[in-house]
Amino acid sequence: MKRCGACGEEFANQFNFCPNDGKSLDTNRDPTPFDYRPTIISDESLAQRLAIQFTFLVQRFRATWPQFKADPFGSLQNQFRQFKNNARRAFARPYFRNGLLVAVTVVLCVMVSITLLDRRGLNRAPDDEKANDLAPMVMIDLRTAPNHDSESGVGAGENGRVGFDKGRGEGSGLKPARSQGGGGGGDNSPLPSSQGRVPVPSAIPAPIPTTYARLPPQALPAAGIDIDPVLWKDLPFPNYGDPRSKSTVASNGPGNGGGVGTNQGPGVGEGNGPGFGPGTKGNIGGNDKGTGCCGEGGSAGKNNPNDDIDRIFKPTEVNVRARVVSKPEPQYTEEARRNQITGTVTLSVIFSRTGQVTNIRPVQTLCCGLTEKAIVAARQIRFVPATRNGQTVSVYMQLEYNFNLY
Repeated sequence: MKRCGACGEEFANQFNFCPNDGKSLDTNRDPTPFDYRPTIISDESLAQRLAIQFTFLVQRFRATWPQFKADPFGSLQNQFRQFKNNARRAFARPYFRNGLLVAVTVVLCVMVSITLLDRRGLNRAPDDEKANDLAPMVMIDLRTAPNHDSESGVGAGENGRVGFDKGRGEGSGLKPARSQGGGGGGDNSPLPSSQGRVPVPSAIPAPIPTTYARLPPQALPAAGIDIDPVLWKDLPFPNYGDPRSKSTVASNGPGNGGGVGTNQGPGVGEGNGPGFGPGTKGNIGGNDKGTGCCGEGGSAGKNNPNDDIDRIFKPTEVNVRARVVSKPEPQYTEEARRNQITGTVTLSVIFSRTGQVTNIRPVQTLCCGLTEKAIVAARQIRFVPATRNGQTVSVYMQLEYNFNLY
């Protein structure tokens, strides 16, 4: 057997050079196959050691390139066979398998221990938090379910959320709470509810005449709407109505029930019941009726029931979209038929609250009179106007007419 002085590997006598590093092999006169050889760490820098290894790799590649070029598959088989022999020698060394088994076992034990400790800490966390509580905590949540209408302010006052006076209070209650409830009404009038003062607070509901002029106090009816007296104020209007409205024409609104508004009941606003504004069952503030706390209050009145119904709305801003009842098809012109014209005409229009198609503007046109035919057909459309808070309103729309030859 011969030994390589550089790597310490042994080879058969027919080899003269080490296949690993190219060094000359020495005859092994005193074989000590598994003697102790300490690893000497080089004191060279990392860059120098990397350069040495890279140079060795280049030399090995140059040495094996002619063989690989002449017989690629044979060269690969030879390299694989050499790798397998080296692996077999490594596993044949004493204590190699035992050392590998111990190393793997230690790593697995560490991983399992960390996992168990982590789970134990998570399970103990709630108990530790309870133990650290020195006293029970009581939380008072005065919030109600989100309501877009009630959150934007209901009333015609200042500084608060609800009411017709000044202040941030929400009622005459003693416990912290928000004022809730609402009401509505109307007499099926096609006109929006008129602007006016709110009737006096009363548990006895009664129809509200919007045509009443201001009379002497003794002549005013005792009945009124169900609203917390702390939130009410006698507003300076000559007639009853909705103080948030912009309409000056006497009208109770399109709702029903004898009140003023767009929904149902003897109250005022867009709610349902004898109260004021969005909400139900009386009082003011949104949602179902509930008495608020902490004194007088008033809102800037951002929640407008009529919301300037004369303006033009987007389709996404209405509660009920316009419903087309009849949409005639446009006629083909002879000129377009002779020239084989096909395509789409797009029109931007307004479905007005009066039931007519107005402000027709071509967005995409075709020649030979087809655009004009589409405009004529658009004017003949019949539809049910869109509604917002119970009021008919005008909305922007886009119409498309397809012209095809069959």
